Amino acid sequence: MKVQDLHLNYHIVEEMLKAFLSNEIRKFGFRSVVLGLSGGIDSAVVCELAVRALGRENVLALMMPYRSSSPESLEHAELMIRRLGIRSEEVSITPVVDALFSSVPETELLRRGNIMARTRMVFLYDVSARDGRLVAGTSNKTELLLGYGTMFGDMASAINPLGDLYKTQVRGLARHLGIPEPLIEKAPSADLWEGQSDEDDLGFSYEAVDLLLYRMLEKRMDKAAILREGVDEPFYDRVRKMVVRNQYKRMMPVIAKISGRTPGIDFRYARDWQEVK
Repeated sequence: MKVQDLHLNYHIVEEMLKAFLSNEIRKFGFRSVVLGLSGGIDSAVVCELAVRALGRENVLALMMPYRSSSPESLEHAELMIRRLGIRSEEVSITPVVDALFSSVPETELLRRGNIMARTRMVFLYDVSARDGRLVAGTSNKTELLLGYGTMFGDMASAINPLGDLYKTQVRGLARHLGIPEPLIEKAPSADLWEGQSDEDDLGFSYEAVDLLLYRMLEKRMDKAAILREGVDEPFYDRVRKMVVRNQYKRMMPVIAKISGRTPGIDFRYARDWQEVK
């Protein structure tokens, strides 16, 4: 099995995701979105899709650098802003983050990274409340399955067009959409600390893990069949453990069931109420 097997008809994917954004946003009475534009491929693809679905006047990009953020990240975010002709705002998260960092040792990078991700989401949701915009998410399927993200941070959103696309497929969609090549080719990074990269953190490449996840989920292959295709057993075991262990990140908070109409379990607006009175 090769990475080409994950490729999709990206023209159809584009049309599906534009319809998804337009329909879902308007279904809840909104017309516009705000998103964090990081300079990475995921947020660039979401921004491009949102403009094509809603019009540039209904998309606001928020750039939220920290003092140690890569200058290249801002350059690439601004490249997308110029390309699409959208409104943008830049707000430094440094004062808020540094105040919270005062009680967190410098060696605890995970805690510090979580603080930065959640601080950015605070700013996004504040703009959402200020302008009446929905927050568009940028987490892809690979990140969600592996739990490679921060709850109530970069994983938070009201609507997410990329959550069912593996990272490899996001790259394919980016090329279809004409996203500038420097954003596609650079090493994926959440830009949480100097020199940080996704694949260094994970210990494997997106292409390798996407092929494994595709076998596990889409092909529904068992362990023995996957190992027969040449996948290393320690790699299989580690990825499977990550998917299972991080299920809680992919769920709404689990509610203890007491009544007959528990929110999220029995009572679901779209099914139970057809219109708001």
